[in-house]
Amino acid sequence: MASHDIEKDSKDYEPDVTVMSANDKEDALFGSTSASHRKLESYHVNLISIGGTIGTALFVYMGAGLTNGGPASLLLAYAWWTSVIWAIAELQKEMVTFWPTDAAFARNASRYVDPAAGFAVGWNMYWNQAALVIFEIVAFGLVISFWADAAKVSAAVYMAICWVAYAVLNMWDTRFFGNAEFGFAIGKILLITGLLIMTFITMLGGNPLHDRFGFRYWKSPGAFTTPYPSHPAGVGRFEGFLFCVMNACFTVAGPDYLSMVAGEARNPRKTMPKAFNNTIYRLVIFFIGSATAIGILVPYNDSNLLSAIAAAKPGAARSPYVIAMKRMTIPVLPHIVNGLILTSVFSAGNAFLFCAARQLAQLSRDGHAPKILSHRNRNGVPFYAVAISLAFGLLAFCQMSSSALVVITYVTNLVGAAQLVNWIIMSYTWIKWDKGLRAQGLKHTIPVRGKFLPYGAWYALFCSIFVLLMQGYYVFLKGAWDTPSFFFAYTMPIVYAVLFVGWKLIKRTKWVTSSDMDLVSFINDPEFDEQVYVDVPRGKYSELWHRFLRTFF
Repeated sequence: MASHDIEKDSKDYEPDVTVMSANDKEDALFGSTSASHRKLESYHVNLISIGGTIGTALFVYMGAGLTNGGPASLLLAYAWWTSVIWAIAELQKEMVTFWPTDAAFARNASRYVDPAAGFAVGWNMYWNQAALVIFEIVAFGLVISFWADAAKVSAAVYMAICWVAYAVLNMWDTRFFGNAEFGFAIGKILLITGLLIMTFITMLGGNPLHDRFGFRYWKSPGAFTTPYPSHPAGVGRFEGFLFCVMNACFTVAGPDYLSMVAGEARNPRKTMPKAFNNTIYRLVIFFIGSATAIGILVPYNDSNLLSAIAAAKPGAARSPYVIAMKRMTIPVLPHIVNGLILTSVFSAGNAFLFCAARQLAQLSRDGHAPKILSHRNRNGVPFYAVAISLAFGLLAFCQMSSSALVVITYVTNLVGAAQLVNWIIMSYTWIKWDKGLRAQGLKHTIPVRGKFLPYGAWYALFCSIFVLLMQGYYVFLKGAWDTPSFFFAYTMPIVYAVLFVGWKLIKRTKWVTSSDMDLVSFINDPEFDEQVYVDVPRGKYSELWHRFLRTFF
């Protein structure tokens, strides 16, 4: 229903609740998950968003940024990029709380921009998440090989165990996934917190060598470096900073995972704003904190770090934290850290599989994928979509006949580009949606307001476009052309454009104008505010534990 069909004054307007069965509501154009299929509590939502953002990249991959840009460039790049992601989190908070549906940002693009935009970004998100599942399964095999005894067994065995575990946690009941992620996320929080505390203690001399090194490595070898020493100093520093930004683009995430789980969260109008509001704390502590710590612990020219990256050494062997521990002759702790990194890798892949399956199921429900993929079991799990996403995970075994480093490098490049496309579409969708709300006089009806808007949306849009264009910069340097690198840097934006144009031509979709934008249908479904509540039987102690978790998370 467009604004010109609404006869009531906008100030007095309250959207009607359409009465229909749960199945019909889920299958409707703008319908959402019924209350009976909303299984995730507030603590699940908060910690799932952590589970998807903390993985191999935070503990291992960040070291590559340090060696190419230096500690100052690494910190500046992560500080800048986290500001972009925070801006995106704020605009997503408004949109997701307004319409807390499944795979929210892709459906928002369909509803407020063009159905072809939703189709293209939905598939972009799916490929992004499926690629990350592959990345984490490969990483699982590498991380466990850190231990000499484990390395005697083929990595394929560990990868197969990881794959089967994903199937067990995701095929039957969403609560299995949610409870597992809750436990893993607690472990991740303890790990990153412990590493930051360790950094502070050791830099002040609390290490076996009694070396009070402080910010020594910012002075010698220095705060900045470049991947191209032959280039002029100013240009070289910019190139080092740019490399660190690309590193941050792959590592920093958060709002997209919250948008994905909105459709299975209970009481989403209360749960989702709290989860989005916590984003800034995660960004500062996890990413800016880690960038600072790594720059303190290890110099950018550390021979052990450089050789570990070049040789694609497994797991914690490439972690700047572990390299620093070994330099300071700290015993046992490297093994504990590797064990926790292993659980982080497993957890991140688990979260990526969940998001991939939900994205594919929603594509199916919206007519953008075969209908059978949206079919749910009695516990609300889209098991066909989970099975297809698990099948993609089997591509991880391709690394057994190739270099794991090559596989990870290509996947990293693809994911980084796909992620940038997502940020661009999220930002532009909010700009269109906000314009529609103002045109129809409904801006005052949104449940929550984000910070820094509308300026934050334009800031995120232009920053994401800039980085997307610059990410393949190095292949255009003299003598540096590399066809695979160019292909993986710019494939996803091209694929998005092809999907958008193709779907638009085939389906003859229409660009959504501000006056025709549907800002009414299914916006005030009862389950969004938990006016509809599906009771979950719990024992006495289970109920007490549940109340404790809801209070503190």
